[in-house]
Amino acid sequence: MTHNNFIRSKTALWTGRILKYVFVLFLLFDALMKLIREPHVLRDSGSLGISAGNLPALGLYLLGSAICFAIPRTALLGAALITAYLGGAAAVTLISKLVGHPYVFPIVFCVLLWTAEYLQSERLKRVLSNQN
Repeated sequence: MTHNNFIRSKTALWTGRILKYVFVLFLLFDALMKLIREPHVLRDSGSLGISAGNLPALGLYLLGSAICFAIPRTALLGAALITAYLGGAAAVTLISKLVGHPYVFPIVFCVLLWTAEYLQSERLKRVLSNQN
């Protein structure tokens, strides 16, 4: 490995780590707000047609997914679970676009999440490059 490739790979690794843990903190915060039924979350979820009774289940799902994503051994499973969650979020906000919620946010968040994982995961790089 040349010095330039080493620097680039080390920079990519740390960029991926930093992004990943910022995302994990955001997701944990979002999960907590759902679990404690924070008033703003209740109002915004209600405007999207999500009842307050569904928030704890969504919060637990998101909490488990974020924890899986934070653990290197289960990070790909966590990323897949978060992708499913964000797909649902994009669909709900797209359907409810009259309310004014931006449906693009979950999509961009998901792309950045996978980018962060790709930057630091040799396993994901091997899978995507089809190397054994």
